[in-house]
Amino acid sequence: MTIASLSLMAAFFGAQADEAPAGFDNKSNGVADDATHQADQAKFEEVEGVADGLGPLYNAQSCRECHQNPLSGGASQVSELRVGHLGPGGRFENPNIPINRGTEVVSGRTLVNDRAICPSGAFPDTEIQERVPESESVRTARISLSLLGDGFVEALADQTLLDLARNQCKTSHGKICGLAIHVPIVEAPGQAGIGRFGWKDQHASLLSFSGDAYLNEMGITNRLFPDEVTKLCNTAPEPNDTPGADGLSDVDHFARFVRALKAPARDAKVAATPKAQKGSELFDKAGCGACHVRSLTTAAAGTKINGGALTVPPALGSKTFHPYGDFLLHDVGTGDGIVIPVVEHYARMARRMPSQCTPENFQKTRNRVRTAPLWGVRLRPRLMHDGASLTFRDAILRHRGEAEKAAERFRRMGRSDQEALTEFLKSL
Repeated sequence: MTIASLSLMAAFFGAQADEAPAGFDNKSNGVADDATHQADQAKFEEVEGVADGLGPLYNAQSCRECHQNPLSGGASQVSELRVGHLGPGGRFENPNIPINRGTEVVSGRTLVNDRAICPSGAFPDTEIQERVPESESVRTARISLSLLGDGFVEALADQTLLDLARNQCKTSHGKICGLAIHVPIVEAPGQAGIGRFGWKDQHASLLSFSGDAYLNEMGITNRLFPDEVTKLCNTAPEPNDTPGADGLSDVDHFARFVRALKAPARDAKVAATPKAQKGSELFDKAGCGACHVRSLTTAAAGTKINGGALTVPPALGSKTFHPYGDFLLHDVGTGDGIVIPVVEHYARMARRMPSQCTPENFQKTRNRVRTAPLWGVRLRPRLMHDGASLTFRDAILRHRGEAEKAAERFRRMGRSDQEALTEFLKSL
C-alpha cells in the first residue's frame, strides 16, 4: 500500500498520527527555528516601493496587505478583480485590456490590477491604469485566502487528493465528484502536481504560488516570473527580486514563511459547548463533510514532492491536520466563470506545458471553485469565493449543484438545529 493510501486511510478512519501544531502565536510549526521564521515574516511584511520594482501594475505593496487577519499569513477583506468573455462554442477566453490610450494591450491574464505607478512626475503623460472593457462580460471578485496551515496542505501526497476525489465520487454515486487538476510546478520545469492553492487550485507548490503573487499582485519580477506585465513606466532593474546575503530571494523567504505557519486553532470554549457538539453531528448528518473533509494526513518525512523540487521535512511529515476542506474543485452553483489563465500563472512554462496540463482540463475549472477550508472560518465576516455571503446561513443556503442536497437538508432543519450547526462553525 502506498504512503498516499495510508494517508487517506488515516483521514477517513482515524489512524494515529502526530497532530499538526495549531495556534496564533506567530511561532514556527518547526519547519524553521523561531528566529528564522520571524526574519521570513519581516520579508513577508516588507512594504515595496517603485525602486524595489513595485508595479507598473499591482494590487498591493506587501504580502501582509492581503494576508493579515488575525496575524500575518491569515486572510483579509481584500478582494481582487478577474474578468474574461466567452468565445466560439462558449469557451472561456482571457480578456484583452488596453492601456495607455490603447497603444498597448494587456493579454494572457484574467486579473485586472487595481493600481498603477503612473501617471507620475517622471511619466506625466503615461496612463496605464487597467479598466474593464465592455467586451469582458464574465466578471467576478475573489476574496483573499488564508495561508495558515498551508505547509501541511503542500505536504499532502498527490495521490491522497486523487484518491479522495475518486472515493468521493464513488460513495456519492457520481453526485459529488471533486476535480483534482494537474498544474505545472514552476520551479521544476516539465513537472506537474495536483493543484491545491488558490480558488482554482492553480498551484501545487508554495514557491510557485509565492512567485506568482509577487509578480501579479505586486508587480515584482522574480526568477520564476521574470517578465513584467508591461514595461511602461518601469525603471527598476530586472529581475526585481534577487538573492540576498543568505543566497535566498524574497520568494524563497515567502515560501518558507508560509510552510512554517501553524494551522488555525479552534475556539476551544465554543467547541466544548453542547450546542456546538450537536452542531458537529448535524454537520455530518447534512452531508457537509463530503467536501469539507475534517482531517487529512501529510506524506511521510523524506517524501519528494513538487516534481522532486522539495522534500517533506520532519516538521510536516505524517501530520494529521483538520482543514474541513478537500482542496478539490467543485461546482456548487457559485462558479465564477473564470478559467485558469496559463500565461499569468505559469509564465514562460506556458510555452511548453507538462502533458497532463491540457487546455481541456483547464476549461473544466470554469464553473468550479476550490472547497473553502473551514478552519479559521469564524474569523471571516465575508464568506464564499467572492466574499458576498455575510452570514453562515447565507453561505450554506447559497450552495447549489453538487452541494444542493446538503443545503436542502440544512433548510429543512428546525431553527434550533440550524443554530446548533452554525454554532459549530463558530468554533472552527
